[in-house]
Amino acid sequence: MTTSYTPGLYARAAGPGSEPVAGVTEARIRELVGEFYRRAQEDVVLGPIFAEHIDDWDRHLGRMVDFWSAVMRGTGRYQGRPVQVHQGIDGLTGGHFDRWVTLFEATTRDVCSPAEAEAFLERARRMREAMTRSLGLVGPKARLDSERS
Repeated sequence: MTTSYTPGLYARAAGPGSEPVAGVTEARIRELVGEFYRRAQEDVVLGPIFAEHIDDWDRHLGRMVDFWSAVMRGTGRYQGRPVQVHQGIDGLTGGHFDRWVTLFEATTRDVCSPAEAEAFLERARRMREAMTRSLGLVGPKARLDSERS
């Protein structure tokens, strides 16, 4: 089976012509990633998905730190294929990505300065849009089962 690969998702999340975000440190990225995924594991919507698909949390957190370092600091360390990875998750909807952004927003507002939070959120929202489009999560697939009536 051939799967699509979306090169440069982190570049699209950063935005066209984006420069590294001044003041965002590796320490801040590690803190944010750690806190976000702690909360995500406890989340009633996202927690079960992560529990089913993440076997090695240290490895996953390292990848996510690399991802956000590439997005926010232009390090280029991230070498993953996020669309391909998410294609393998049965039942994933656009609503899950909406929940991810909601939880990410709350976490950034608690962990980051207001300017840092806005910079992270702008990129997270772009990422949600790129992922949902790439995965074809539109129409009925855009909502969580609990939101469908």
